[in-house]
Amino acid sequence: MTVLRDYAASVTQAVLGQSVTPFDEVATPDGALRPAWKRIAADAVDVTLPQLDRAGREIARLMSDEGVVYTPPGDEQRPWRLDPVPLVIAADEWAVLEKGLAQRAELLNAILRDLHGPRTLLSSGTLPPSIVFGHGEFVRAAQADEHQPLVITGTDLARTPSGEWQVVADRAQAPSGIGFAMENRRAISRVLPVAYREAGLHRLSPFFQALRSSLVESAPHDAENPRVVVLSPGSASETAYDQAFIAATLGFPLVEGSDLVTREGAVWMRVLGRLERVDVILRRVDAQWSDPLELRGESRLGVPGLAEAARRGTVTIVNGLGSGVLENPAMLPFMSAMCELLLDEPLRLGGVPTVWAGTPEGREQVLDRLDELTVRRIDPPFEVDGWSRSELEAAIAAEPHRFVGQELGAVSVAPTLEHGTLRRHAVTLRAFTLRRGSSYRPMVGGLATALPLGASPHDPGTSKDVWVLKESPDDPDQNLAEPPPVPAVRAMVAPVPRVLDDLFWFGRYAERVEDLLRLAIVTHELAEDFQGRPRSSGGRALAVLSGTLRSLSPWHGDPRDHEGDLRSLLLDDRRPGSVAQTLTRLKEIAQSLRDQLSPDVYRAFGAVDRAGSALTASRHGWQIGESAGRMLTDVLALHGITGNMVRDEAWYLMDIGRALERSLQLCQLVGPSLSVRRGIDVDRDVQSAVLQAAESAVTHRRRHRGVVRGASVLDLLLLDGANPRSLEFNLRRIADALPHLPGSSGSTRPERLVEDLLAELERLEVTALMAIDGERRPNFARFAQATAQQLMRLSDAVSEVHFATGPSQRLLGLAAGEGV
Repeated sequence: MTVLRDYAASVTQAVLGQSVTPFDEVATPDGALRPAWKRIAADAVDVTLPQLDRAGREIARLMSDEGVVYTPPGDEQRPWRLDPVPLVIAADEWAVLEKGLAQRAELLNAILRDLHGPRTLLSSGTLPPSIVFGHGEFVRAAQADEHQPLVITGTDLARTPSGEWQVVADRAQAPSGIGFAMENRRAISRVLPVAYREAGLHRLSPFFQALRSSLVESAPHDAENPRVVVLSPGSASETAYDQAFIAATLGFPLVEGSDLVTREGAVWMRVLGRLERVDVILRRVDAQWSDPLELRGESRLGVPGLAEAARRGTVTIVNGLGSGVLENPAMLPFMSAMCELLLDEPLRLGGVPTVWAGTPEGREQVLDRLDELTVRRIDPPFEVDGWSRSELEAAIAAEPHRFVGQELGAVSVAPTLEHGTLRRHAVTLRAFTLRRGSSYRPMVGGLATALPLGASPHDPGTSKDVWVLKESPDDPDQNLAEPPPVPAVRAMVAPVPRVLDDLFWFGRYAERVEDLLRLAIVTHELAEDFQGRPRSSGGRALAVLSGTLRSLSPWHGDPRDHEGDLRSLLLDDRRPGSVAQTLTRLKEIAQSLRDQLSPDVYRAFGAVDRAGSALTASRHGWQIGESAGRMLTDVLALHGITGNMVRDEAWYLMDIGRALERSLQLCQLVGPSLSVRRGIDVDRDVQSAVLQAAESAVTHRRRHRGVVRGASVLDLLLLDGANPRSLEFNLRRIADALPHLPGSSGSTRPERLVEDLLAELERLEVTALMAIDGERRPNFARFAQATAQQLMRLSDAVSEVHFATGPSQRLLGLAAGEGV
């Protein structure tokens, strides 16, 4: 028998520790596969455990290569986890759920409109006022706002033991997970291609097309060729990947609060040298942090004046600033009555049994049943983990309206791969619903999460792809008869200055990693041959190269321990200036640029990580050179990928960063190495190693027939305009790129500094540089040091001229240095 059939047969056994048998998503109580699974191709049903385990490992590798990450609240960033066994839902079952989801979104929209308008729900007594006014996400600043409908909602669902879906929570402020759902589908389709292709399920891409159209169409009526942006809290956000994925997939810029500004009641985006009007903001910043003028004054995530612009109707915020109040779990007991009042129809999707403690009866019931109910706050963070019973009782007695008790019973279970075996995990489903025109259309699919039975609610769990089967192969994907129209939107001319700054440093860090790796490889080769022979010419050359590495990345270990030094350089991200630390910073910048870079960039990072893991797992000295070489190959692939970017301002700034860093690294390599005379044999070995580290050994060998002299080395590395590794080549590369930037005029400080550096090179005489005073070449030492300092000034000048965005936000009511 295969692993899923074995699992189905085991369902007839009682689940340990559970008095109620939960609904199983794969098998019926008698051990047979459910109808939805019977329809799937044998390639999925008949998979063996070793095959499934291999699929799980391949998925983990793909997620790592794609850079798909998630940051649980209060925890470190971790790779996104996806189980190879999907959650499968039959077409007839989904049809029922779909109606309930559409009604739910329509009801939430009606509630939001009422709370910011006539407030019939409050005046009629259908909804207690303290549930609304006592909620932290009820934004009073949004009350005067002409209603902006909910565009997208999320609904967290779980099955009861009888198999019925019920609502666990509503997500209306900034529903996350759509990007993760699409990434799950991509991974599963690549790892299990036959099963995916033959399953006959709804594709997700039409939903993204519909989302794009809905966002554009939600712009203010007077907007011509509307501009849409995705407002993010930044790359440290727990769902930063999800935000960037949506921005990149929809073709909208990913911005942060500092990238936007309000002028004359409208929102504008800072672009090089100008402001451009923003019409729609897909908000991923919580409402209270969105406007430091009217909401939380200590926020640095929002846009001052955003609430006023929304009230004036000059910008549409998706979803509106007041929508967070809909996530209040205290509303769940009143949903049925609100649906009857506002929609005049019965509620199709019930919620988990919930008791609000805001009434005397409710408070008494919650306090009496503390051992039975899951107590939650009505505001984030909802959970009260770690509270003692006495603390909880005191808090409920003091502010009863801020607490609810919920009967979170046994949710459905599904087989999930865990440590090489299938185990039953509790499963919940997040469904998404989109406003199209005047109605709502659910995504046919969603994002499922599997948690070990009895796990902490803070455990992020493992995600599952959601397969909704078609009734007929001819059914349109997402039940959209035709793709939604794609409105014409004016193209972005340039990214915001923050993005340009990141790209500039992306170029610098990428080049720094390459140069460090080349130097490490050459040093390791010398160490393999001459470690233990410190007085030989090769041993003395090794000491020079090792000293140069330690000047770039300080190391306080034994200078004779070359293997330990190099291993630390490649793996220790706490070592200043190391390859590992530079790679960490490079990957952090890449995460913030996910909407700008090709997915291939993250695959290159995945390959680099695997090379580092191989070194960590091996204690053999030869593995240092092997891993460094593999890392270098992958970094070179990274350069090739970014080399295919469109030649716009962003690319030119990244290329300036690369050329500037290459020039600076060259000065820091040749300055200490070649400014001292150590004897003919040692000088020859040092000069040969420098040529190799600067990737110019082959060219020098062809030109000079293998004869290495200091003058020829400096001529090739400093003055040869045809050598891409030379100082002159890279300075001219910077000079050619600067005029392509809008802030350049021909006389800006960066342009003047480059011109001065090139003029200095034109006056340079190699014979003068090689002049000897005792055992040193002082002219060359001064030149290398002065050039490095001038290059650093050039870097600062580029930042000042091309990345300046005006004064930073100041916190209201706080002295300088206070706040967050």
